Amino acid sequence: MNHHPLGVGIIGAGPVTQAIHLPTLATLADRLRVVHVMDVDATVAAAVADRAAARATTAPEEILADPAVDVVAICSPHQFHAEQIAAATTAGKRGILCEKPLATTVDEAQRIADISTTSGVPIVVGAMHAYDPAWVAARPQWQPLTVRARLVRSTIFIPPNDEFIDLATDLVAPPATPPRPAERTTQIMAQQVRGGVLGLATHAIPQIRQFLPTIEQVTAARSLRPFGYQLVATGDGRTAELLALMPGRWSPDWTFEAWSADGNVRVEYPPSYVLAGSATVTANGRSWHYPTNGYQAEWIHLADVVEGRAELAIPVHTAVDELMFALDLADRAVELILEDAWPR
Repeated sequence: MNHHPLGVGIIGAGPVTQAIHLPTLATLADRLRVVHVMDVDATVAAAVADRAAARATTAPEEILADPAVDVVAICSPHQFHAEQIAAATTAGKRGILCEKPLATTVDEAQRIADISTTSGVPIVVGAMHAYDPAWVAARPQWQPLTVRARLVRSTIFIPPNDEFIDLATDLVAPPATPPRPAERTTQIMAQQVRGGVLGLATHAIPQIRQFLPTIEQVTAARSLRPFGYQLVATGDGRTAELLALMPGRWSPDWTFEAWSADGNVRVEYPPSYVLAGSATVTANGRSWHYPTNGYQAEWIHLADVVEGRAELAIPVHTAVDELMFALDLADRAVELILEDAWPR
């Protein structure tokens, strides 16, 4: 048994790293230890690394060349994920946690799947809800619903991320440029919905896909102010409704629900940015809740896989299939929004 914590190198030290991964890893110090932090902003890299008593750099190559780094957390902008996953496997790293979305195109996703298959390096995608201990424990109750459910609903109504980040950490960031008010052109609204699907709805895609394996049609799609989406997708006689609004007000509401004629499941998620335990899952009259959350569970699982204690629970090809599902949903929504803009 390995008595030494695995060394973690983090590429990208933004809000998710500071408010989620560092606090999460601090609770798992017997298994994982942050040893090296990279960010393109040297001040951010140094400040975040200092919190973990780790080295700092502005070059991802230095993370990958560091022999103390066993596992790489890729928290960089989405467009760099495929290249950095390839580089981490070439560098001989033992495991990778890649934040979602795994990629932004079908070609990138396929490249990542090929890299994982060829290298054998385990890749865990940061879809924390799929690893949530209550969701996993309740599987025998909700699994039968996947063949009988007719209505699926994902609801996300949350305050601005800044409010959660303030609860979780003192954020170190470069000076922000005030955003310019976006025009509400049809093209912009369509791209906002696409971004919402890949950046927010992607959290719920592993669950939605269990109950709606194939999208035959997107029957409704619209952008919500100030940021959000409302989507309806159908397939195989089933309907999925996806609703998100940011920023909402307190109290947050992040739920997933599915119904059949003879059963139902409801999942209530705590805010992602605070260590508040698992979701509360209620299925057919039974409830589950645990003190460990999905982020902790996915990091523990990756450590177990790297150390040979477990097989990868969610293979990379499954994560790629989920990305393909999200891209299909996003592209169909964009097509519908643009189509509805044309004069009849």
